[in-house]
Amino acid sequence: MRTAPALAAVLGLVAAAATATAIVSARTEPAPRGLDPLAVPSHVGPTFQSIGPLAFSPEGVLYAADKQAAAIHALDLTAAASPAPGTKGIDGIDQQIAAMLGTAASDLAITDLAVHPKTRNTYLSVMRGQGPSAQSALLRVDGAGTLSLVALDAVTFTSVSLPNPPAVDGRNRTSAITDMAYMNGRLFVAGLSNEEFSSKLWSVPYPFRQMDTGTSVEIFHGNHGRLETNSPVYSFVPTTVDGKPSLIAGYTCTPLVRFPVDDLRPGAKVMGKTIAELGNRSRPIDMILYRKDGREFLLIANTTRGVMKLDTSTFDGAGAITAPVTAETGGVPFEPVPSMTGVEQLDLLDATHTVVLSRTGAALNLQAVILP
Repeated sequence: MRTAPALAAVLGLVAAAATATAIVSARTEPAPRGLDPLAVPSHVGPTFQSIGPLAFSPEGVLYAADKQAAAIHALDLTAAASPAPGTKGIDGIDQQIAAMLGTAASDLAITDLAVHPKTRNTYLSVMRGQGPSAQSALLRVDGAGTLSLVALDAVTFTSVSLPNPPAVDGRNRTSAITDMAYMNGRLFVAGLSNEEFSSKLWSVPYPFRQMDTGTSVEIFHGNHGRLETNSPVYSFVPTTVDGKPSLIAGYTCTPLVRFPVDDLRPGAKVMGKTIAELGNRSRPIDMILYRKDGREFLLIANTTRGVMKLDTSTFDGAGAITAPVTAETGGVPFEPVPSMTGVEQLDLLDATHTVVLSRTGAALNLQAVILP
């Protein structure tokens, strides 16, 4: 564990730009391995106003979203590598994080979890405190079960900003960036904009140059019986449906919607195809895709309805829900996963396991769970 002065220095790095709208370090260095030299000039030591959704590229570049700054940082974690590949579970991980950050577990929010595609270490984005004084931290769990605070002053990064975010003091700012996923050289980003049709999907090629103006997305919500343009995508995954690259997106209460990637053009307004209603009074937290017995499955963790498993082959040719759904659920079938309870975050660990943050009573545990 770091000494208190060292810890304060690390947290000070991530709090230093509390009033900035763009995040740039004063020290510019040549792009290291993993960051293309044609990208926006790379810097060392990113600072965050907030840290939320995380996503990895296949090469191991970590994309970390800063909702308050309406920015995304691409982090090269070479300097933060662990000699112990994999992830070993930690019981009471919130208590250990709190002790490391010098606070109480009740003062923490673990905002996302992502597994490095090569080392299989698990990275956690964490907020300590609330409001303007809240501080951000990035932590790693390795194959020895060691919990470490990533020293951001040694991390090289590039950044890109959203072109049209909600107002800083508006209620939608916390939904400026709700999820991210990498597909075929592009980072796709979901969230809300300051526009009349505020629900957006953006994409940006990596190396970063400039975020596009985004696609305004609309859906028919069967449980609500209406069209919606201002509800954000809360979680999504890229896959192939009917032979076309597509995003499968989850919304509050809980429609599942398909967006063909070719339709997501900057400045366009696109109607998604609602292929399922998974039950109201719930919100998707995380989605992962995995293969088992030669088939691809989608696993969805929800806030109040547990974990659901869907066979993605049922998405091909699925009809669109275009009328009110009077039953609790409808559309493509799913099955509940009763063995996975209290799940708050998850990501794919390897071909047979998922890493989950799950709560049992007051305890928050990090575990490797066999894929159902």
